[in-house]
Amino acid sequence: MQESLTSAVFEALKLLLSGDPQLWEIIGISFSVSGMAILIAVIPAVMIGFLLAFYDFHGRRILIAIFNTLLSVPAVVIGLTFYLLLSRQGPLGDLRLLFTQSAMVIGQIALCFPLLVAMSHTAFQSIERRAWETAITLGHSTLGALSLVIREARFALLAAVLTAFGRIIAEVGASMMLGGNILHHTRNIPTAIALETSKGEFAQGIALGIVLLLLAFVLNGLLHVFQGKGALS
Repeated sequence: MQESLTSAVFEALKLLLSGDPQLWEIIGISFSVSGMAILIAVIPAVMIGFLLAFYDFHGRRILIAIFNTLLSVPAVVIGLTFYLLLSRQGPLGDLRLLFTQSAMVIGQIALCFPLLVAMSHTAFQSIERRAWETAITLGHSTLGALSLVIREARFALLAAVLTAFGRIIAEVGASMMLGGNILHHTRNIPTAIALETSKGEFAQGIALGIVLLLLAFVLNGLLHVFQGKGALS
């Protein structure tokens, strides 16, 4: 058993270092889908976090509670929800998005959006409301005052983006249900690991696991850097 595990690890390293086309295609799909989801979600999520932090309006506390509750929704529940919506019998079935990368992007947006809102809200709350009010009083436009506040919270906001990216690129439930794990189309790192492990083919699974571990290490390192700079600012 130990010998087979050792050989699987060496085979995994060989796949990574040799530039195996299928392996790197899976990695590319994973990063492109998750990157697109973050790019689409980040601006509206940050704006909602800003509104929740700096404006008092009817239903504000309810919205905060809803987004905080959505943080704990499992990825498989998100996948099931959008599967039902996008299936042929569902209300959005005519769009024919199920088992496509677009469906995976939608599912990952739903997963990262509450996290981005919650962390953005916390980031903006750490800034005194007087900074916003002072900027407006000094004649800055709303957009100019907003840019000043975002600059003050930039390290915490970057930490929110990195945390959200780390969550969605490693999730398997929604991607499996919405993408279908189709080779060359929707097979990403987590779904490929699940498939290869179930088949007893550990080399590719280990190789992809190494990629996720390296990504986690890089993201955590960047988080520490940004949090440290945020504390000094």
